[in-house]
Amino acid sequence: MSDRELGIYLNDHISGATAGLETARRAVSNSTDPERTRMWRDFEAQVSDERELLKAIRDRIEAKPNIPKYAIAWAGEKLGRLKLNGRLIRQSDLGQMLELEMLVVGVTGKLSLWRALERLEDPRLSAFDFNDLASQAEAQRSRLEQFRINLVPAALGDRSTSASKPEESKLEA
Repeated sequence: MSDRELGIYLNDHISGATAGLETARRAVSNSTDPERTRMWRDFEAQVSDERELLKAIRDRIEAKPNIPKYAIAWAGEKLGRLKLNGRLIRQSDLGQMLELEMLVVGVTGKLSLWRALERLEDPRLSAFDFNDLASQAEAQRSRLEQFRINLVPAALGDRSTSASKPEESKLEA
């Protein structure tokens, strides 16, 4: 990877971290579940730190910030809030599940980033512990997925029991 390509790659991930951070900030303020609120606060702090770390890596390789790209990521997150989720004003379980799903995908990309940077073995980046960052990303992904999968029944409806009831009533009639 050339320095130019590495700079583009890092700016792409800084943009992703910008969107992820905005999603986490909003989720903290909208969360009604204390355990989920704690998870969002922890995630928000970690993503904020990681975003600053990515900027430090970008600066270390002397790549230029891509401010328009960051602004588009920020605005894209805001526009993403307008997606239809069955409710016009307030949060829905489906919307929260989809946010978690989106962040699971984003954290998976971040995990790939840390592994790629570790593989580079670039001496300018030797001060960064990419293995530790990859482990943190794996833990984040696991935690987000746990909350996402737990929201499925509320978001999509648990039809395992209700699906059989109409059939039973038809047979009894």
